[in-house]
Amino acid sequence: MTYERRATRGIMVGTVPVGGGAPVSVQSMTITRTADVDATLAQIFELAGAGADIVRCTCNDPEAAVGLAQIVPRSPVPIVADIHYHYQLALAALDAGVACLRLNPGNIRKPAQIKLVAEEAKARGVPIRIGVNAGSLDRDIEDKLGTTPEALVASAQRELAYFAEVDFHDVKISVKASNVPLMIEAYRQLSEVVDHPLHLGVTEAGPPPAGLIKATAGIGALLAEGIGDTIRYSLTADPVEEARAGRQLLEAMGLRERKTVDLIACPSCGRAEIDVIRVAKEAEAALADRKLPIQVAVMGCVVNGPGEAKMADLGIAAGRGRGHLFVKGKIVRVVAEADMVSALVDEAEKLVAEGVEARLAAADEGAEAEAELDRRALLDIQGDDPNAVAQRVQLIRKDLS
Repeated sequence: MTYERRATRGIMVGTVPVGGGAPVSVQSMTITRTADVDATLAQIFELAGAGADIVRCTCNDPEAAVGLAQIVPRSPVPIVADIHYHYQLALAALDAGVACLRLNPGNIRKPAQIKLVAEEAKARGVPIRIGVNAGSLDRDIEDKLGTTPEALVASAQRELAYFAEVDFHDVKISVKASNVPLMIEAYRQLSEVVDHPLHLGVTEAGPPPAGLIKATAGIGALLAEGIGDTIRYSLTADPVEEARAGRQLLEAMGLRERKTVDLIACPSCGRAEIDVIRVAKEAEAALADRKLPIQVAVMGCVVNGPGEAKMADLGIAAGRGRGHLFVKGKIVRVVAEADMVSALVDEAEKLVAEGVEARLAAADEGAEAEAELDRRALLDIQGDDPNAVAQRVQLIRKDLS
């Protein structure tokens, strides 16, 4: 299944296409001092490794602009300069060679300054993100419309009008808010009146896990409606978590090709023979840094596990002190329970390197028969209803009769 994307005009942020049907890109922002070139570059490389396509750095003083001039040519991804209040720093960032500017209409308000920055960006072929924020709206717009979706859209449209006066249209837009319903409705309204690519985000989402939930609720809802061309999780956390979360969301929604492991696990039940939570966490940690574009399952029992997770590329199910390793639902190996995670990692790497058919062909002889003996033994011990559902249903019916 795919989501029908809203048609937008395309722009280029350095080498990364945004809008115009391009894959949705992931962004994050450094939290180092930009003037500290080595520390900032180290974080940029970390972010790129975690899945960020574009990275934003603050340009809040002249030293930061000087730092950008040294960072840009060494960065593995395009760099966006984040500008607040001082239009001169936007001009300095352009001189530093950044791939994009981010301007907040709420804190650079003089039309002449806004248009000058747009003219200079146009001369260099550099796009600008109009970064509207519910917490820093134009005063007159907020006085008239309040902190509403309409106010966020009006702020973006005012900035667009200034750009249009100097024939600058290489723009992407965000209308962020920390309130999820407000953010969603603002983007919906904006998507109806402009064809510029949209940058999605829930601003000031906070620390995980609540911040992850809020950001995913807002960004995911809009992506499912076909709205959004580039995204950023704004978390109170290591920005690497932002990049990783953005990449995982896009992969989960089928909007980007999988590059990392998608680990699924059962919620456990009366049949579980292991601590599913513990084993799943161990598997997640062991697979986290491996670039393996597959779905891996950790299942608590051998009775239902391989069948329930047969859509996974690879999985392991526990029973009677052993783990049943399966590829596409077919048992290929039986290992000791203590070796479950290491066997899973080993098979994951081989599966990616060799392919499904090769790994099925390499299955241990007798593995399926051995696994079936475990399965039948557990059925004999636990029966068909280990959670006593039938007894509960009878009790309920008795109580209600």
